[in-house]
Amino acid sequence: MDENKNLQMHEAELASEETEFRREIGLFGGASILAGIMIGGGIFYLGSYVMMRTGYSLGMCLLAWILGGVVSMLGGICYAELGAMMPKAGGKLIYLNEAFHPVVGFISSFSDWLIGSPGSISAGALALAAMFSIGGTTGKIFATAIAVAFTVFNLLGVKQGSILTNITVIGKVIPILIILFAALFKGNSGNTLSMQPMAGAGTGNFFGMVAFATVATLWAYEGWTNLNIVAEEIKNPKKNLPLSIIVAIGAITLLYCLFNYAIWKVLPLQEMHDLVEGGTYFLGTEAAKRIFGAAGATLVSVGMAISQLGSINSMTLAFPRLGYAMGKEGHFFKGLGKLNKNAVPANAMWVQLVLILLLIWIRSLDQLTNLIVFTGQLTNVLIIASVLILRKKMPDLPRPYKVWGGAVTVIIAVLVNIALMYNTFMEDRTSAVMGLGVWVIGAIVYFIFDKKNKNEA
Repeated sequence: MDENKNLQMHEAELASEETEFRREIGLFGGASILAGIMIGGGIFYLGSYVMMRTGYSLGMCLLAWILGGVVSMLGGICYAELGAMMPKAGGKLIYLNEAFHPVVGFISSFSDWLIGSPGSISAGALALAAMFSIGGTTGKIFATAIAVAFTVFNLLGVKQGSILTNITVIGKVIPILIILFAALFKGNSGNTLSMQPMAGAGTGNFFGMVAFATVATLWAYEGWTNLNIVAEEIKNPKKNLPLSIIVAIGAITLLYCLFNYAIWKVLPLQEMHDLVEGGTYFLGTEAAKRIFGAAGATLVSVGMAISQLGSINSMTLAFPRLGYAMGKEGHFFKGLGKLNKNAVPANAMWVQLVLILLLIWIRSLDQLTNLIVFTGQLTNVLIIASVLILRKKMPDLPRPYKVWGGAVTVIIAVLVNIALMYNTFMEDRTSAVMGLGVWVIGAIVYFIFDKKNKNEA
């Protein structure tokens, strides 16, 4: 009875809570923002890496894609509990402040602000250029123009940005679905979901190969952490935020599994092996050519471009809210914590654009990706652990949504992310060390502002 009463009081507080933001993002809008970030060009080529890591065992490939969705869902439901409990702009910053210490929240946010957020948008813009075979200086100019255009557009307001996200999500999914259903019904490759690698194509034990392949799928699922950043702009967040996360991750897991299975229905295993080993990773394009001819290849190219554009727009919309939260918190530049007449954090958006352009011109796509992954994994470990810490520190705070499976689920999610972080460290120590270095710089910045605040007081 007391728990129900506390929950009702919590709901009333959220309904009456004053906020500078406008709550204009509904369930579909929230799920669309996540889908817009998560569904990018990776769906078209990552399947090839998964196949290589399983020795071209299609059974192990499918298992890896399913496990990638499960791992993402484990983290997603942890974020859902935190977001429904504290639906504030900034997301990660708020949770880490409460669970650990403000310096931990700030360092994580500083890392995301300096590297993760602008780096993801920079990588997305460079990837879009690569899709059109635009490289070198011309590719960087193209990426620069894309970053500027989406920043200016999202300065108009969250409603406009959310509408564009909804449109691009629909636009990007339609070509994928056309290929998917055509391949499922027309495909007759004769492939089976064997759990055995091709002769001479795979080495290592079953569990090791599946785990290695699952890591590759997680690149395609990346982005599920970002909806909580705009929690203060979601209608009825206690309900819509968890549902948006669960719906988006669940739907995308199903989409990824079916899309890869559809490709396998069209292209014979030996042909896929020869294509991938020969450097042709976009198997979806090859499957479309087989079904629709040259028109199919054009359709896939359009779908890839729309996917990447939608992802860039969603990231440009969501990420500046992190800079806004840091500015409001008091240990960073206060100007970032201001909204323009359209109720968007304009200063944070402009600063983010500067960082995006800097990273576009000084780093390559591959270098950006490696650096972003490690810093993100470290943050995810701390955030997921926050679920248990806050349950202990704030047992009476109403939780409209709680993680399925309780502490066991949270612990599993933490261990999985630690394993992924270790894998990244072993594969690319330079990026890992750089990521840790950003955390050190973040700590220095925090204490500089902390001392300044105390002197001013």
